[in-house]
Amino acid sequence: MPGSKIKTAVIGVGYLGRYHVEQLLQIPEAHLVGVYDVEEDVAAEVQQRYNVSAFKTCEEALSAAEAVSVVVPTQQHFQVAAQALEAGCHIFVEKPICQTLAEADRLLRLAERRERLLQVGHIERLNPAARVLEKYALAPRFIEGHRLAPFSERGADVPVILDLMIHDIDVVLHLVKSPVREIRANGVNVITDSIDIATARLEFENGAVANLTASRISQKQMRKLRLFQSHLYIGVDFLQQITEVYRLLESEEDSTGALLTMPFEYNGRRRLITYEKPEVHEDNALHLELGNFIRSVAGLEEPVVDGYSARAALDVAIRIQEAIARNNMTEDSPG
Repeated sequence: MPGSKIKTAVIGVGYLGRYHVEQLLQIPEAHLVGVYDVEEDVAAEVQQRYNVSAFKTCEEALSAAEAVSVVVPTQQHFQVAAQALEAGCHIFVEKPICQTLAEADRLLRLAERRERLLQVGHIERLNPAARVLEKYALAPRFIEGHRLAPFSERGADVPVILDLMIHDIDVVLHLVKSPVREIRANGVNVITDSIDIATARLEFENGAVANLTASRISQKQMRKLRLFQSHLYIGVDFLQQITEVYRLLESEEDSTGALLTMPFEYNGRRRLITYEKPEVHEDNALHLELGNFIRSVAGLEEPVVDGYSARAALDVAIRIQEAIARNNMTEDSPG
């Protein structure tokens, strides 16, 4: 397979699916054979706009492709992804991997049985502001995340935990690398029939703690994560793609690259706090993500987020939803 283009199709070309089409057309290792959408007029519009083929049925698309992007509503993830795997296709499915753990487990077993790649779109792992974290030795003890957005019907078919918070859950699990021991959470449905704003406290077996807040009823957008550990504090702004690093150093010899140094004395010892703003390369995260998928199918790379990592994020998200449900039942009970 190395050296040949991967025949690719996009299943579901609504708002997000169109971005998949745009990016796949720009990936040298991919050959976009066409698209499919249950709404024929949507597929026809994409066909005309991007000069690509539009298949009449999902089966036609799967038979023509080696790899597919599954960009359908969350409730349909399992059905479409399973159909693609059964057809022999490698699959990239947008987050969350599925709506339930049972569906995710069935999908993972099917991918193993069919010997096909299952990759999931937790896009913040490829955000340029997050990628620069790889240069630091991270062992965070406390993490605080805020992910806020104005209300939009798109994504409102699932609770905000599966729509927005799951981005930060995945990043936090990747950074902490320890099982979640305990979860405490609160949430409220303000506009929709499911949770619109939620906060969760994750306590890990290694002692780390993460406090995450997500809202889809905010006046303005915010996507920030702050990491704290011994001698290090990092702020990540996923929206503005800015990373800021504060380090505690023993001497100025270690402060190479710092934009600002702040000397101070504590317990008779002279130390430095340094401020760094590492260079963030302006890359398109979806382009990087889909490029990684295509090259993983070709055997050139390893997937950034495989099905098992996505299953772990879904597990924590569901546990948060269950904690909110228990808390709300307690509040609603008489007495």
